[in-house]
Amino acid sequence: MSEPDVSTRPYLIRAIYEWCTDQGFTPYLAVLADATVQVPTQYVQDGQIVLNVSASATSGLKMGNDWIEFSARFGGKPHEIMVPVDRVMAIYARENGQGMAFGGPHDVPRDADDEELDEDDRSPAIKLVPSSPGPAPQDDTPPPEPPKGPGRGKLKRIK
Repeated sequence: MSEPDVSTRPYLIRAIYEWCTDQGFTPYLAVLADATVQVPTQYVQDGQIVLNVSASATSGLKMGNDWIEFSARFGGKPHEIMVPVDRVMAIYARENGQGMAFGGPHDVPRDADDEELDEDDRSPAIKLVPSSPGPAPQDDTPPPEPPKGPGRGKLKRIK
């Protein structure tokens, strides 16, 4: 009997997190904020929340294969944050926007001859807007917008 497939997502999240911290960058997570995510709902915008997961903004950060857990302050009040790894849409450096975006939690590879999905069956589009996240824990300044120039487009999910 074969082992169940293990997602690469938690390993990639940890790798980009380590790269960000090694470079002196601030790692941010873009998270699909649904009922499975424990975050302060007043900071959720368009069903998403952006979280500063740097060591200076979090306490007790645990990045497991299934959950990302930590404590952080929002508006001066402490909150316990719990995010299922499959709800992480992206991890990136605040300072330059470099990182990695992931598909939604229900993404399944499709063949060209598969029938089209109904609108209700589609996973949400990834919208990374680093210049307009909710306030970051312990940091009230919004992150700067990633540099724009030739070849720098917006992250877009392609099916």
